[in-house]
Amino acid sequence: MAKKSEVIEREEVVIRFSGDSGDGMQLTGTLFSDTAALFGNDLSTFPDYPAEIRAPQGTVGGVSGFQVHLGHSEINTPGDFSDVLVAMNPAAIKANAKWIKPGGTIIYDEGNFTEKNIEKAGYESHPIIEEKLDSYNIIAAPISAMVKEALKDYGLDPKSVLRTRNMFALGMVYWLFDRKLDYTEKYFDKKFHNKPGMADANKVVLRAGYYYAETIEALRPVYKILPAPIAKGTYRNINGNSATAWGFLAAAEKAGIKLFIGSYPITPATGILEELAARKDLGAISFQAEDEIAGICTALGSSFAGRLAITSTSGPGLALKSEAIGLAVMAELPIVIVNVQRGGPSTGLPTKTEQADLMQALYGRNGECPVVVIASSTPSDCFRFAYEAARIALEHMTPVLLLSDSYLANGTEPWRIPEMKDLPEINPPFADKNEIPFLPYKRDNVNLARSWAVPGTPGLEHRIGGLEKTVKGTVSYVPENHELMVNLRAEKIERVVNEIPDLVPYGATSGDVLVVGWGGSYGYLITAVRELQAEGHKVSLVNFNYINPLPKNVRDVFGKYKKILVCELNLGQFADYLRIKHQEFTYEQLNKVQGLPFTINDIKEKCIKMLEDK
Repeated sequence: MAKKSEVIEREEVVIRFSGDSGDGMQLTGTLFSDTAALFGNDLSTFPDYPAEIRAPQGTVGGVSGFQVHLGHSEINTPGDFSDVLVAMNPAAIKANAKWIKPGGTIIYDEGNFTEKNIEKAGYESHPIIEEKLDSYNIIAAPISAMVKEALKDYGLDPKSVLRTRNMFALGMVYWLFDRKLDYTEKYFDKKFHNKPGMADANKVVLRAGYYYAETIEALRPVYKILPAPIAKGTYRNINGNSATAWGFLAAAEKAGIKLFIGSYPITPATGILEELAARKDLGAISFQAEDEIAGICTALGSSFAGRLAITSTSGPGLALKSEAIGLAVMAELPIVIVNVQRGGPSTGLPTKTEQADLMQALYGRNGECPVVVIASSTPSDCFRFAYEAARIALEHMTPVLLLSDSYLANGTEPWRIPEMKDLPEINPPFADKNEIPFLPYKRDNVNLARSWAVPGTPGLEHRIGGLEKTVKGTVSYVPENHELMVNLRAEKIERVVNEIPDLVPYGATSGDVLVVGWGGSYGYLITAVRELQAEGHKVSLVNFNYINPLPKNVRDVFGKYKKILVCELNLGQFADYLRIKHQEFTYEQLNKVQGLPFTINDIKEKCIKMLEDK
């Protein structure tokens, strides 16, 4: 009979599942995350994919990882370093050795640590020895051997048997953190409803891992992370791409119009197209175009026809869409362009994260071509800013560029599902067919938005296109008219500032250092600033979601701090933009372009250095 284990409560824990791209680490991490979310933990995840579709098996380039940070209190990042690493092969040790906390637990499949695999990973001897990990809690589990034994009577081929190894590892981790198997077993029943034998096989392996962990002394004690105190409501675990798609669906419903997305699949934005393609039940129409240009042009045509029009892409695709964005600016049609940023330039690091498309979003078009630029900050608030981007586009009759990034797109966190009645109203400025004569570029006095005339409505016939127009919609080459229209389009974007909330610092409204970020670095920044404040430092944070136009009170906020530190995953694009818009301040920078998010230590070390430098 197994010895009863001591249970120790922990405030938070970070677990990383890592192995070859065929080892099912993304599924393993997702199942663990969903189980934690159902238990009531707050959490944040970071899936880390290989950049190559078929990276050489067993090599560091082919390592796929999934990190999850769960806790009893508020969690804003997937964590810097892991408490537990599950390594399915030697390459996983190589890729993650420096990211394990001193004294952490490493569970590895000893059956996969063959001489050939050790050599493929770039080691000469055993990875644990070469990486000097002897002081860690090392669990060399015979995962492959035990899986084969557990399934020897199931009639499965050897490949199918070994594909279940990830479930053995998951079972071990479930035991270590006192988690129930129910959710995962129900998942097997649903996934393999046509293959009950496979469902049973995965259940057997999951339980085998669980009971193996129970019997070995090295995995004691058991750690328990209690549920987080969160607001009441209905929650789901959601990633940024799904949240973005649902934000658009909610906006279309609120506006009383249908949604159309025209996109070309591109990593890491494809999930938005996939999610909306699955929502025919909610009236969404999706079109997988043959290229990026066709994607935005179909969306633009749909906007002309009176729909909420969306197109999604990543950096290289945004470059191809630039001419059509200019057409949308000239025609003054509402459209939302989602750019899920990734490492660049060119193909760059297609599965890694970066914030290096900001200048492209702001200025990457010919002529005077301003658009509203908004950035999401967390996976779940991608819903909020997708909704907001759609609202601004529809009410102001303008293109809106929504920036996300690979970290937000694939990362997950619990999301409280809102009630439709609680979302802001959206009132598109549809043209009045009784307004005679109809002037297609006549503007309202508040937003400077022109009216939206749906084709086929008697009396609302008008010309549209890329040539400059007069208020009547006729083509015009008159110099003064062009200057007038250019200024009106620019002023229309500037007036959006009247609907943008003021910046509110996290922390004191004055102090020694103001940390400034934008978009998806928010979680790391707020965690670092929170820790610095707890240590007694006068450090505050503002994170920008509205980039163009900037909030009205930037000058007032910035002027109350001795030093300003701008943190971003590029070489300083937002810092340079702030120097253009608010040149009266001096900006220090913290920049990182490694295809990875910041670590909390990155930010804290820079802030402390600034505080010490008088």
